[in-house]
Amino acid sequence: MNRRVRVALLVVAAALALVPLIADRFWVQFAAKVMISCIFAASLDLLVGYGGMVSLAHAAFYGLAAYLLAGLSNGAGIAALPASLPLCLLGVGIVALGIGWLTLRTSGVYFVMVTLAFTEMLFHLFNEAPGLGGSDGLYISSRPIAQRTTVYVAIWASLVGAYLLLERVARGPFGRVLVGIRINEARMRTLGFPTRRYKLTAFVIGALVAGLAGYLDATLYGFVNPAQLGWRQSGLVLVTVLLGGKGTLYGPMLGAALITLVEHFAAGATEYWGTLIGAIAIATVLLLPAGLAGVLQGTRG
Repeated sequence: MNRRVRVALLVVAAALALVPLIADRFWVQFAAKVMISCIFAASLDLLVGYGGMVSLAHAAFYGLAAYLLAGLSNGAGIAALPASLPLCLLGVGIVALGIGWLTLRTSGVYFVMVTLAFTEMLFHLFNEAPGLGGSDGLYISSRPIAQRTTVYVAIWASLVGAYLLLERVARGPFGRVLVGIRINEARMRTLGFPTRRYKLTAFVIGALVAGLAGYLDATLYGFVNPAQLGWRQSGLVLVTVLLGGKGTLYGPMLGAALITLVEHFAAGATEYWGTLIGAIAIATVLLLPAGLAGVLQGTRG
């Protein structure tokens, strides 16, 4: 990461910290939504950009954490942050461990399809179960943090913490092994690295950070919906990673910010705003092979 990128990240982080002081309620909530999308995108980049695992199950962990919070709050009366957050992440971690253990026995297109199958299974489970709100979703009776500014600060701190954690993982020895597995898994296995264990660990870490994003989303809006677990959500975050520039962490965050802005402003103008996102993604692939991160780095490819 060059000096220009580091300075830009520090400036953006500082600017986001000042939003509650200078913006009205709508823009504070919108900035919080952007930051949650950034956390979600960066979590998938650990799998795609470093481990070469194109997972379509990522939205399952995002939505599952939100539903776990709703269940704890509505059913068990547990909403306090120190209790609900660890329990939600524990649930996500257990599910991710099971899904990862099964799906990582495959590779390539088979891995993509199996992760998609798990996402669809969870989507239909929550969409068709009346006790879970069905297609209407659920309101959260008591949110972990109720005060708007406090929620924003918590989301900002989570974004900074998640980025530093993922960067530490990706830039350290673990991340280097992960990149080696992506390039040539057979060679890394020959060198004595338990490649499946490394991939499973990365899969669970990515799922936990995605779960954190889902938990924050439910805390911000006080509502959960099965659409959060659907294949469309998984596909959109994958496009976000590719648009921003995989293997950089901050690139997918740029992509998440851009897509959230396009979705907000274009959705008010046309119902075909998804076409615009597709056009932007195609143009980026053709003109900016390194994604938006390449522009920040001063290189196109």
